[in-house]
Amino acid sequence: MAKEQITEGLSDFDWEAVSQGGYSTAKREEYSQMYDETLNAIAEKEVVKGKVVAITKKEVVINLGYKSEGIIPINEFRYNPDLKVGDEVEVYVESQEDKFGQLVISHKTARTHNAWERVNEALQSGEIITGYVKCRTKGGLIVDVFGIEAFLPGSQIDVKPIRDYDVYVGKNMEFKVVKINAEFRNVVVSHKALIEAELEEQKKQIISGLEKGQVLEGTVKNITSYGVFIDLGGVDGLIHITDLSWGRVNHPEEIVELDQKLNVVILDFDDDKKRIALGLKQLQPHPWDALDANLNVGDKVKGKVVVLADYGAFVEIAPGVEGLIHVSEMSWSQHLRTAQDFLSVGDEVEAVILTLDREERKMSLGIKQLMPDPWEGIESRYPVDSRHKSKVRNFTNFGVFVELEEGVDGLIHISDLSWQKKIKHPSEFCKVGDELEVVVLEIDKEGRRISLGHKQLEENPWEVFETIFGEGSVHQGTIVDMKDKSAIVSLPYGVEGVCPAKHLRKADGANAKVDETLDFKVIEFNKDAKKIVVSHTATFEEIETEKPSSKKKGGDSSTSKAVKSINQNQEKSTLGDLDALAQLKDKMENEGN
Repeated sequence: MAKEQITEGLSDFDWEAVSQGGYSTAKREEYSQMYDETLNAIAEKEVVKGKVVAITKKEVVINLGYKSEGIIPINEFRYNPDLKVGDEVEVYVESQEDKFGQLVISHKTARTHNAWERVNEALQSGEIITGYVKCRTKGGLIVDVFGIEAFLPGSQIDVKPIRDYDVYVGKNMEFKVVKINAEFRNVVVSHKALIEAELEEQKKQIISGLEKGQVLEGTVKNITSYGVFIDLGGVDGLIHITDLSWGRVNHPEEIVELDQKLNVVILDFDDDKKRIALGLKQLQPHPWDALDANLNVGDKVKGKVVVLADYGAFVEIAPGVEGLIHVSEMSWSQHLRTAQDFLSVGDEVEAVILTLDREERKMSLGIKQLMPDPWEGIESRYPVDSRHKSKVRNFTNFGVFVELEEGVDGLIHISDLSWQKKIKHPSEFCKVGDELEVVVLEIDKEGRRISLGHKQLEENPWEVFETIFGEGSVHQGTIVDMKDKSAIVSLPYGVEGVCPAKHLRKADGANAKVDETLDFKVIEFNKDAKKIVVSHTATFEEIETEKPSSKKKGGDSSTSKAVKSINQNQEKSTLGDLDALAQLKDKMENEGN
């Protein structure tokens, strides 16, 4: 009875409301609508703004006012290391709900979504934007700008050359967009452009106050082989290598280093003041001003060879003070050589001051003066008529220069080479390097000249030839050449005679030709000119007109016999047979007596 009563009492109870938390369906729908009104309306594939509510080591929690919060990897905010709770950021809604009911959003996609529009606006307006340097690449840096990657060339990082790009990686920097290639989706930015405007103003102020002789502080910006570029605070000037130091500088790196601060003096600038010449050594006293006042010509000095040239060597006797040793002052020898034959760069040498001009700051030195002058006492070592051995050094058209010893040369005139040979050029007689015996003919000590002879070593054969080839004597000869309508005839003892064309006619009326061997009569003998004129025609014309008993072929019968004997024994005698000729001369002189 009781059970039935309980059941009947619960027949109108709302069991569905109990299962739904005690709310009726209508009430629940009312409350659900009220809750939804408290949430933002979020559509997928749109960019919305959210607030950072939490930051962990790996993630950033974003509240969009939606029923669930979004989570974004923290590396999407690496461009913004100052991100903090409460900051408002843009996100892209990729999905309102994943399989776990989680809202899916992306900050990177949101930035990229509007990036191209923003960079184009920045290019047009010249707006200064902020980007994050992601990494280094060839020739520059990769920068994250609005979520897209832009290129920062190395030349656009700063107004001064940058040697280490890595120091900028991981930093935020301000830029200007300078170029966009929409086709290839390339963006080029510049940090240098931001500071150029400021520097331009500073540059104008600096340039307007420039004056020659003004001393300024600058920083070494660049070093080249020819000089150093100095940053004067937005204006560059050049210190030429010659203005770095009073001494010799092989490379500017010996004097300065990059980023070094220096005081420099303005030497010159052009009308527009775009090229500024600076000096460093001018801030120091000139070394010549400190040179020992007691130093005079003739004094000995020591120094180091700093530069070598073919014509001489520059020796630094004090920092910034150099003297030139000309190659002619390195040796008493008169044969031209180069300075490299005597010295090398870095050699420590002792020298004698030859000239000293303090006003022009020039000095000439010599090292041969430290050695004995070979021309001192030359007369005692090489008296006239003395014989010596020499070495052929070089030729001229008029003779041969030979060396008797180091620093002592002599000349053998072409006429003093041989008694009998007609030499057109000395190279026909000898060659460079030959050893030649000579006789001293004359000495000019003041002019440092010695006249030498070679033929004087032998007796003049023309003294003997005068007795052999007297006018009227007949000798057998061979025509060896034809020149200027005359024949050159080879006579005994290596002597040559000249036969005019009209004297070449033979007995049969024909003219004698080259290589014919005939009798020739001497019609002229000139000892001084070393000339013998002969005739073949005269031989047979005299035979026809003269009686055999009165015909003469020489000065007398004994002379003819002696000549004939020598001709028979020596078909081709040479001029070197002076002994035979001398004996013949003595014999003829004795017979004459």
